[in-house]
Amino acid sequence: MDATDAIPQPPWRPSPEAEAETAEWRRTLTAGGAVQREATNRLYELLLRVSHSEVQRRAAAIRVAGPELDDLAHQAAGDAVIAVIRRLHEFRGESRFTTWACKFAMFEVSTKVGRHFWQHPTVPLEGPDWERLPDRLGISPEDASEDAELLAAVRDAVETQLSRRQRQVFLAVVVDGIPIDALALRMKSTRGALYKTVFDARRKLRVYLVTNGYLEADGRETR
Repeated sequence: MDATDAIPQPPWRPSPEAEAETAEWRRTLTAGGAVQREATNRLYELLLRVSHSEVQRRAAAIRVAGPELDDLAHQAAGDAVIAVIRRLHEFRGESRFTTWACKFAMFEVSTKVGRHFWQHPTVPLEGPDWERLPDRLGISPEDASEDAELLAAVRDAVETQLSRRQRQVFLAVVVDGIPIDALALRMKSTRGALYKTVFDARRKLRVYLVTNGYLEADGRETR
């Protein structure tokens, strides 16, 4: 590790250009009349581009496309604009104003993608379907019968090695294929927290499989 890695980095300091940009957004978004309408429209167009990109990135998980995808993006952008204006007084200049504003668009996309899934679920919701496990773990149908012992060990590890929350999240995301956005909404959590839970669960399962001889340390099967 380089010696400078241990030195705390100073907080982000806005450039004169960034400060001028923030001041302009503050002024125009609160000016009233035609000035405020024009600034609101500019903000909407910015957040719509972000929302559309985010919805497209997550579209496969909820099987949405075409006009429906565009509608989700417009809804997210519109609600994000309202949130930005409502909370404009909270912005402390710790990032560029546009960076701060775009976070609202990403949050709204996540929420709306989650709601869309629960309104139009694309996977059965009756409970864990262990027959999906080989595919979720990247095991082909042809190999699944040969790997029956490994799959049985994974299932046993899920039941015995994971905490209740880890098991719940792992089964929902990995076995049932529920999108992270939808699960975050249902569990009142965040994408980041759920990703970490899945990561920790996978790590526990790997340790169990290696320790009990089902996998080598490099991930290859031993049986």
